[in-house]
Amino acid sequence: MNHAWLLPEYIEDILPPYARQAESLRRRLLDLFDGYGYELTCPPMIEYLDSLLTGAAGDLDLKTFKVVDRLSGRMMGVRADITPQAARIDAHLLDRQGVTRLCYAGPVLHAKPDGLMSSREPYQVGAELFGHAGIEADREVLQLLVASLATTGLDQVRISLGHVGLFRALSAAAGVAKEIERPLFRALRAKDAPTLAQLTEGLAATWRAAFLRLPELYGDASVIAVARAELPDLPGIRQALDDLDVLLAIDAGADLAVDLSDLRGFGYHTGAVFAAYVGGQAQSVALGGRYDNTGAVFGRARPATGFSLDLRRILGSLPEPAARSGILAPYSDEPGLHARIVELRGAGERVVVEFPGQSAWRGESGCDRQLVNQGGEWRIVAL
Repeated sequence: MNHAWLLPEYIEDILPPYARQAESLRRRLLDLFDGYGYELTCPPMIEYLDSLLTGAAGDLDLKTFKVVDRLSGRMMGVRADITPQAARIDAHLLDRQGVTRLCYAGPVLHAKPDGLMSSREPYQVGAELFGHAGIEADREVLQLLVASLATTGLDQVRISLGHVGLFRALSAAAGVAKEIERPLFRALRAKDAPTLAQLTEGLAATWRAAFLRLPELYGDASVIAVARAELPDLPGIRQALDDLDVLLAIDAGADLAVDLSDLRGFGYHTGAVFAAYVGGQAQSVALGGRYDNTGAVFGRARPATGFSLDLRRILGSLPEPAARSGILAPYSDEPGLHARIVELRGAGERVVVEFPGQSAWRGESGCDRQLVNQGGEWRIVAL
């Protein structure tokens, strides 16, 4: 049996009318970003590994498809995330001294899916802000994310806020061993109480109690006050909670919540992080946060914050799009027909010419109207 039509696992086509819906969303999002001053950039699909996976981007190693460049003999990778590429462009190519705002839209490729329902070819649409370390930048990026989610038409949007700086401050003060930090980070993110208890056994009681308390500190803005009262009074913890206070105060039009164990990007994110969810779905439709100094490997350590949406996942959360209707035109050289078709297409109508012998399948054209010659004039009538 010929299986030439089969695609690899977790790789799929986007068919009509979903492809048109995706393109419409992409255009609206990029127009939104442009209104905020974000400039469009289009990085390549493939580049040298030491560019894609250096520094903070090293966490992407297992996700990246790798090939040997036959021209140079060097290892190359198919991008698994566009954010490091935007950091390279800011640090090495643009070389601006002030704030740089960049946006992008394009597919990325993962060697393994993030989950059972995930594609290995997400379509990323994102915005990145470089050059400002203050909470003002995080606030703008979060507001833009909220506006982006509203633009897509998603319902029941929930945005979870966390702060990696809190974990780093607590870990440094507690003297957590380097080999324990990453598994401790993962256990907190998974709210894995037994593993947390095991990993913190050797810590002083104050620090152990704080780590064990973090997974329980989630909910609305009142969680910040509870955290101030119960967590150790460290400068890094105070700063993280102050940052979250500012972010929670924005006029979101979405359900903002805080989760002090909602962590991601060990060795990558450096401050506030956020994830957007829809309805009761477990997988996020957007991820973002602060990732300072990623551009250091390219010669310029710049503060940075941003987010990216997964357009494929968003499509799966929206109602099924309706096919676009159209006007069926005959294949004819009759006077005035061509000019009428050009006029209608110029006005934004979809006009499909029906070739000879195809009338039996005209229902597949998606047309609900047709052009007919009535008294020498080409008029639109119901099909």
